[in-house]
Amino acid sequence: MKKNSMKTFQRLVSKGLFSAMALTAGSVLTLDLPSSVVQAASVKEQALPLGNSNLEETRDQTKITHGLTYTHIIRGASSEKDVFIIDVGFYKTKEEANKVKIQLDSKGYESKVKKISERSADDHEQGPLGYLVRVGSFKSERDANKLRDELKGKGYGNSRVVFSAEDGGKSTGPWVVNILEIDPKKFKGKVLPELGTEIVPGKEKLSSISARTGAIATVNGGYFVMGPSDGTEGDLAGASMIGGELISEAVNGRTSLVLSGNRAQIASVETKLSVTASDAAKRELDGLNRKPGLIRGCGGIGDNLNFAKHDFTCTDSGELIQFTSSFGAKTEPGDGVEVNLNSKGEVTEVRKSRGSFIPLKGSVLAGTGDAANWLLAHAKLGAKLKVNTRILADKQPLKAAPKISIVNGGPQLLHDGKEKINAVKEGFNWSENPEFYYKFGERRNPRTLAGVTEEGKILLVTVDGRQPFYSVGANFKESARLMKALGAVDAVNLDGGGSTAMTVGSKLVNRTSDAAGERPIGDAIVILPK
Repeated sequence: MKKNSMKTFQRLVSKGLFSAMALTAGSVLTLDLPSSVVQAASVKEQALPLGNSNLEETRDQTKITHGLTYTHIIRGASSEKDVFIIDVGFYKTKEEANKVKIQLDSKGYESKVKKISERSADDHEQGPLGYLVRVGSFKSERDANKLRDELKGKGYGNSRVVFSAEDGGKSTGPWVVNILEIDPKKFKGKVLPELGTEIVPGKEKLSSISARTGAIATVNGGYFVMGPSDGTEGDLAGASMIGGELISEAVNGRTSLVLSGNRAQIASVETKLSVTASDAAKRELDGLNRKPGLIRGCGGIGDNLNFAKHDFTCTDSGELIQFTSSFGAKTEPGDGVEVNLNSKGEVTEVRKSRGSFIPLKGSVLAGTGDAANWLLAHAKLGAKLKVNTRILADKQPLKAAPKISIVNGGPQLLHDGKEKINAVKEGFNWSENPEFYYKFGERRNPRTLAGVTEEGKILLVTVDGRQPFYSVGANFKESARLMKALGAVDAVNLDGGGSTAMTVGSKLVNRTSDAAGERPIGDAIVILPK
């Protein structure tokens, strides 16, 4: 190994990113990476636009293999002014906030009202977003937790402890950023999504997905259903396509990452699905490979579902859902009607209940409510049902070719080199509850980001967060500016929070934020060797 390569390797060992071992010519690292680990000037070297321009910044940049570079950046440091605060509540009007403040003050708590002025750039409403009522200022999180519990005991049930550096205003950090850069002109492997557990239901940790697939590196992917109360656990909450097969319908209009071989596009994705019977009857197909009636993220097809609403589950009592072998062995059980289709689309079986085996080379159409009645009327034995699928990327038809894959995300961050954050359009602003946007878009959180440079390089980026004194995370604006500074001209926010994770080999190189450790996820973006 060359001298500068060894120095880089030793730095990564000291950071816990690799296990030390004896290396000789031709040997490999313990992560099954090529032994040619060298310094690489790839990602733009300008200082990150996080905090003041004079903050200290260090970065280690490593060539993992030809055309694939990993960069680890630490910027800034904690400030003595950083404290833990109790947010008692978020209110639409100043009058509501002042009323709570007066109550708290009368009980001996010294409270204050903070105006939240910032709105999403595409929000047409005017005036402040809302008002926070806050109590306390503690150096110790334990002391803040005690006051929070006391306030909850006195009827302020929404009280929560927050860290001031995560507010979204001025901060000195620190920020921990990890970057994978893929140069499609040089990298000979593959970049594509991978389902957790290899099928739609269920979740899997990123490190496990990486080890199972033999990936060189991975990053977590799109939004997904966390628990059964919101649908099929592990189901992608938005568009998902792997190897040309559409696995999950889009939250229509939401920005996604479209992969084609080693090239990528950031685009607004829509899916238009329908079923036509041999008697010419036609009906909308509401979704793919999920529990009928529960639509995570909304923005689908049918009455009252044509708007996106992030982290919300819309309901519909009458849905037609197609299940393929990507769902596993059996469909979701329940009331309704199911029909089996063979590879030619011919009806081979009709059942008046749901929860049956899925033909390996065919599919199952499951109907509830009016969709069940439609199946009974038009899906007779021997009849043909044709599933019609249209996919649009930025309003242009997208052909479902074997090399095409889609990872859902949102909102858009950059378009043609300019900051363009479509938080309202893509469902990240709840008009009835402005606190949702404040928490999700204005406050700093762990982020996973994807971008494409003018030269066509793919950037996969994580920003650690919710870890006081280690890394404060980023808000939407900081995420957009970060991606632009790294060279992206188009960028999108992927699933973040406790899902944010990156591996080199099967070893995590970031620090996940959930107290329980690494979170099982619905899908990942895997970088595979040739």
